[in-house]
Amino acid sequence: MISSLHAAQRLDSRGNPTVQVELTTEKVPSGASTGTHEAVELRDGDDSAYGGRGVKRAVSNIENVIGPELVMSDFRVDTDQKKIDHFLKALDGTKNKAKLGANAILGVSMACARAGAAHSGVALYEFIRREAGGKKPFVIPVPFFNVINGGVHSGNSMAFQETMIAPIGVASMAEAVQMGSEVYQHLKKVIVENFGSAAIGIGDEGGFVPPISEPHEALDLLVQAVSSAGYSGKIKFAIDPASSEFFREGKYGLGFKKSPNIKTPKELMVLYESLLEKYPIILLEDPFAENDWDSWTEFNKVCLVELVGDDLLVTNTEYVKMARSKNACNAMLLKINQIGTISEAIEAANLAYSYNWGVFVSHRSGETTDDFIADLVVGLRTGHIKSDAPCRGERIVKYNRLMDIEAEILGDGEKCLFAGSQFKNAIKC
Repeated sequence: MISSLHAAQRLDSRGNPTVQVELTTEKVPSGASTGTHEAVELRDGDDSAYGGRGVKRAVSNIENVIGPELVMSDFRVDTDQKKIDHFLKALDGTKNKAKLGANAILGVSMACARAGAAHSGVALYEFIRREAGGKKPFVIPVPFFNVINGGVHSGNSMAFQETMIAPIGVASMAEAVQMGSEVYQHLKKVIVENFGSAAIGIGDEGGFVPPISEPHEALDLLVQAVSSAGYSGKIKFAIDPASSEFFREGKYGLGFKKSPNIKTPKELMVLYESLLEKYPIILLEDPFAENDWDSWTEFNKVCLVELVGDDLLVTNTEYVKMARSKNACNAMLLKINQIGTISEAIEAANLAYSYNWGVFVSHRSGETTDDFIADLVVGLRTGHIKSDAPCRGERIVKYNRLMDIEAEILGDGEKCLFAGSQFKNAIKC
């Protein structure tokens, strides 16, 4: 049973407040779990503290509303995760968790999952596997490192938000992390050679922000870095334009931070096709805006790589079903804070799997040092994760946890697979 629940206001990687939750059961206390950014999070709106972004209201809701109700509920954390999450949704009573705050609700849901795992005497990834009805052997995901930042996450003029590397030509997470880290360091040298030492600043997600404006410039830098590191052929690329950020009146302004450079959806499709033809790109996320359904559907007819919906789907089964009916994409980005409870995130992943889609687990740009999603990606068998550049503690902690999980599983004598080139279909391995 849950004996106490406490919350506090702490800071994320951007210096903005987030919610930390600590839960204690009659048997064992859990670790702290941290909710992060999402549109439905509850903020204080008091400009005198943190520019209005404080979360004391969310903390108060945990301390004074959610906590007392959960303590009286007699739920068991080891067996009642779905019931707890349903209870949290009902207690809030709104469609988007706006009353109590998705940041408050998610923090509690995560804390309950951690406590449930501890109470059951199993690792968190095993607890999540059981909740999801998943199978074994465990599959360790391919890490997608966002090594060049653009869009609203950087100060350069490139519209595309993320340019990633994915080490698929290795046999373990440890090798993949080493490869990603080495390429990142070679990329730093390449940028200095091309633009000077003043160009190696980093963006929100730890990636470099060189003075470039075109996506092919970013990809050319990656080609140089991968070749310099000696990993050509073993590393593939991925792009997240985050195109909703530069979609206006039915068109896309790729020069939204500098010059117009307006493209119609058709012209943008041609650009993507040219990039896919020239570079070893294996994944494309949010190439069109969240409301530009026609473009998604048209492009999905000819797209030969994993086409991932983030803003389009927001980890919500309602939008996943809509995208399926429109044949708009073939994969879902999974961000637990977008939906607000672990059970709903699992439900969305299983629905995507039922459509033969891929599931791509992701952190958020305003991250914390909580490593929950590392266990989540293994427990759900999604085969790939992005926690972004191999730089900064809030990113590195996820990759370190994944290496620990890999070593732990193998140390227990269990079979453990690395997703590699099968990252999209890891659920079937």
